[in-house]
Amino acid sequence: MRTAAVVLAAGSASRFAGGQHKLLTDFRGRPLVVWAVEQALAAGFEETLVVTGAVDLSGVLPTEVTVIENRRWSEGQATSIQAAVGWARDDGFDAVVIGLGDQPLVPPEAWKAVAASSSPIAVATFDGQRRPPTRLAASVWPLLPLEGDQGARVVMTGNPELVEAVSCVGQAIDIDTVEDLARWS
Repeated sequence: MRTAAVVLAAGSASRFAGGQHKLLTDFRGRPLVVWAVEQALAAGFEETLVVTGAVDLSGVLPTEVTVIENRRWSEGQATSIQAAVGWARDDGFDAVVIGLGDQPLVPPEAWKAVAASSSPIAVATFDGQRRPPTRLAASVWPLLPLEGDQGARVVMTGNPELVEAVSCVGQAIDIDTVEDLARWS
C-alpha cells in the first residue's frame, strides 16, 4: 500500500498577530513549519507533500518534499486536502496521512502509528483528544468536502464506523496565536 504524508501549510494564519506569517516565525530556533515537515519526513513515507498557498515557504522547506501550491487556499482547508488527494490519486497512492504545518511537536512515531492502521480513516489521539495526523484511504476521498474549512472531520462525524482512533505519543499543540508561540517556545 502506497501512502504519502501531507503537511497542510496553505492558510493565511489570520489569528496570528506576529510580525510575519506564523509558519515562518521562529520556534525553538527554526521556522515553525520546518518542525512539522521534518517530523513527517522522519516517519519515512514514500513521499512527503507540503501544500502551500498564502505564503511562499520555498526558502525554508527541505528539498526532498514535493510542494503543491493551492491557488484556492483562501476558499478553506478543504481545497488544500483536495489538492493533496488529487496529486496522490494521480500518482497512484492508496492513502494519505494529513498533518498540519503549525503542529511542531507531533513526532514521527505518531505519523507512523496512524499510517499503520488498516481502517479507511485513522485519527491520532493524544491524551484522549482526536487531533491530526489523520490517515485517509482512497476509498474515502470521494466523501471529502470540496470547499470550506472542514476536512476529514465532517466525514468522520457522518461515518463513525469508518474511523479508528490511534493512541499516539507526542504533543499535538497548534501554534495559532503569538500567545501559543510564547507558551510553547
